Amino acid sequence: MSGVQSVGRALDLLETLAELGGEAGISELAARTALPYGTIHRLLRTLLARGYVRQESDRRYALGGALVRLGGVAQGMVGEWAQPYLTRLVELSGETANLAVLEGDFIVYVAQVPSPRRLRMFAEVGRRVLPHSTAVGKVLLAARPAEEVVALIDRTGTPRRTTNTIIGRAAMLAALDRVRTEGYALDLGEEELGVHCLAVPVHDGDRVVAAMSVSGPADRIDALDRAELARGMRKIADEFGTELAPRANSDRAVDPA
Repeated sequence: MSGVQSVGRALDLLETLAELGGEAGISELAARTALPYGTIHRLLRTLLARGYVRQESDRRYALGGALVRLGGVAQGMVGEWAQPYLTRLVELSGETANLAVLEGDFIVYVAQVPSPRRLRMFAEVGRRVLPHSTAVGKVLLAARPAEEVVALIDRTGTPRRTTNTIIGRAAMLAALDRVRTEGYALDLGEEELGVHCLAVPVHDGDRVVAAMSVSGPADRIDALDRAELARGMRKIADEFGTELAPRANSDRAVDPA
């Protein structure tokens, strides 16, 4: 196995662990990656030694603490890159703009530009929430394969955050179908009563890697033309994704042999 191929396969294992909620057994990893058991064992030994994975008492493997430092630095960089685009979202909507990513089973807010209005919404940067009750979460789940979404919902459930929260697997899957059809997602007081949000995806090439949203008091968000706002937001999100894509594509353009 060449050095470059080994790196690619090690990253495949880490990404698969993340998709499986941060923990998996060898057989699950083999089924998802199509890598031989021997290759997986060799790569995991290296990742264990460097702290990027850990082995649990039941011999399953989980993401390790060494990723926390890398993830924190990477999130900070992406948050900095996003600032001018989030500022444009604020100018477009008049409301607070957010950038969020999916980490394991949780949504993490990685950047924000607040509204200039006196009454405005805040989602603390670094805050982690389950995806089912947020617009950014629905956007990110809608981009994932159905079996991954079902597995996540089965792990986390759909706990009721407010009286408006969408509850249950069937209702959540129907909501994600609407997101795919409309190209944007809504949170109508599902995470916090009186707060409404609209979110759109950020693509880097063929992948949805983040979500951008605007959030504010329900009456102000509801007064906006949703379809028109979503079109403007998608344009800004696509421009941000275009900035991200060359960085990602340059990493992928390595000879895999």
